[in-house]
Amino acid sequence: MNYQQQAVAGMNPVELIVALYDGMVRFLYQAIAATEHRSMRDRRIAVGRVLDILMHLQSRLRMDVGGNSAKALAEFYTAIFALCLEGSRLESAERFREAIGCIRDVREAWNVAARDPEVLRTLGDADGPPAQMMMSARARVTEPELESAGSSWSA
Repeated sequence: MNYQQQAVAGMNPVELIVALYDGMVRFLYQAIAATEHRSMRDRRIAVGRVLDILMHLQSRLRMDVGGNSAKALAEFYTAIFALCLEGSRLESAERFREAIGCIRDVREAWNVAARDPEVLRTLGDADGPPAQMMMSARARVTEPELESAGSSWSA
């Protein structure tokens, strides 16, 4: 078992989510660099990795248990997915930066939850800190942006 595998093995589930958010940010920075260097191939690979993480996170949501928080996360993941698709389609580093800002906001809420047992107990509360951060981040993405991004599914 290598160092990274050992580090992951010692994480609680919320810390693993934070690590996935960190991965999305890292890949989005790679997408920005690829966009600036006009490398369509590298941009698509980086965006594809972000989309893979988003789909993994989305597939693990438990709507029957998570209630409003799970719904807010599902909508958040959809908004980030749309920003990434639009960023790739338009070759827009700015769209990728917007996605990074939103992800960082929600990541911080997860990071707090990972460190605070009280927050972990109230995580299912729709008015709790993670849900508030998700709603704030999601509000940055407008409906027209989501609709235009949905028209192209190419990473």
